[in-house]
Amino acid sequence: MEQEKKGILLESGTNEIEILQFTIDGSLYGINVAKVREIMMSAPVHFMPHSHPAVEGIFKPRDAVITVVDLPEYLTGHPTEKKPKDLFIITYFNKTLIAFRVHTVVGICRISWQDIQKPDRTVSGGPDGVATGIAQCEGHLVTILDFERIVAEIAPQTTIQMSEVEALGERSRDTHPIWIAEDSILLSTMIKQALTKAGYTNLKMFANGQELWDALQQWKEEEDPRPNVSLVITDLEMPQMDGHRLTKLIKSSPNFKKIPLIIFSSLITDEMRIKGKQLGADEQLSKPEIGHLIKVVDELLERSAAEK
Repeated sequence: MEQEKKGILLESGTNEIEILQFTIDGSLYGINVAKVREIMMSAPVHFMPHSHPAVEGIFKPRDAVITVVDLPEYLTGHPTEKKPKDLFIITYFNKTLIAFRVHTVVGICRISWQDIQKPDRTVSGGPDGVATGIAQCEGHLVTILDFERIVAEIAPQTTIQMSEVEALGERSRDTHPIWIAEDSILLSTMIKQALTKAGYTNLKMFANGQELWDALQQWKEEEDPRPNVSLVITDLEMPQMDGHRLTKLIKSSPNFKKIPLIIFSSLITDEMRIKGKQLGADEQLSKPEIGHLIKVVDELLERSAAEK
């Protein structure tokens, strides 16, 4: 597993993803390998009262206490049988370790983000659905789950907090055009609300990097496109085109590279930070630090204005 993860981290802007496939009640699901720390056999869990129904409790495999989420129960909405051969997928994102119970692990497949389709709302559950994409791996359809969305529901305190924006105090209105690529409907809404509350009123949202890149092409002949797109904020995990590929395209363009670009992702680690810096990102922030994001937006816009 560690070697597999290193392989994808060595790539730069190739628009590829490695998906760990696992099953629950025979259905095939997937998670980005970059989110996975390790896979281990399920273990006894210490029950925690007053927690979400899908939270089994906690366990301590080594020196860290980890929350365990019963993914079968979360997806079905009712208690399911715990089996001796169940596995724990230990994940790390949003600076948090979380274990997810699954039934089996199938393997890893490497595909392009272009081959991942956004599920239709009629099958994904609409805006509140937890399927972030549908991929085809070795002839099988795999439902990629929105683990950030799952954790945000189970533990709202771990996601974007409007109180961080309120702590910034009174702010003036700012009409700089800011473009944001974020595929999660929940997080897209929260980011937009937070930036609007912080005074940024000229926001344009895109469901993935490809849509933002296509929209940018109308300004490709402009010597300085910043009056039209003053700053870009991008997630990393997105169907069609991921954030690293978008960063590479923007920062390798003679004109677009002038646009300040922030990577705002749950996957910011030391390795990912090196990768983003190599691709030219101006700043990289870990979700859910929305207050920090707003301060960085302020600084980059001020710096960009001084360069004009």
